[in-house]
Amino acid sequence: MPNIAIYPGSFDPATNGHADVIARASRLFDRVIIAVGRNSQKQPLFSVEERVALLQETCQNMTNVTAEPFDGMLVDFARGNGAKVIIKGLRAVSDFEYEFQMALANRHLAPDVETLFLMTSAHHLYLSSSIVKEIARLNGDLTALVPDAVAVALRAKFALQPDELRSERLP
Repeated sequence: MPNIAIYPGSFDPATNGHADVIARASRLFDRVIIAVGRNSQKQPLFSVEERVALLQETCQNMTNVTAEPFDGMLVDFARGNGAKVIIKGLRAVSDFEYEFQMALANRHLAPDVETLFLMTSAHHLYLSSSIVKEIARLNGDLTALVPDAVAVALRAKFALQPDELRSERLP
């Protein structure tokens, strides 16, 4: 039986921190499914389909990694895909507090599904999708922040934004 893990998130957009966690998880598990979620409380820059496509392009050299959209409860998605592990990437203690609560809730709902916390590499600790979007909006250098495909997509997305939207701060 293959050892399958789910790495969930909004990935709006995926950063090099996400890519770091994905690459490390791909070495630990037979199969890693990146679960790209819809978050009704956030206004995404990229559609779920765009985020899945960007992750697939980013991970094309990792043959055991796929990206899929998901909606609903994460533990149901994990069980439906035969996964016994949910991977959560952490940057700081503040991430841990929230993710720890989610892990306990998931354990209550699905005791057979474990949560594995992976710290991002030190040189990605400061990265977040929100910071990346702000840097992209201001036409900053994205080279060390996001995979190449994501940088191209961000440049295209912000080039298409009307001037009045470009002047607003992103969430």
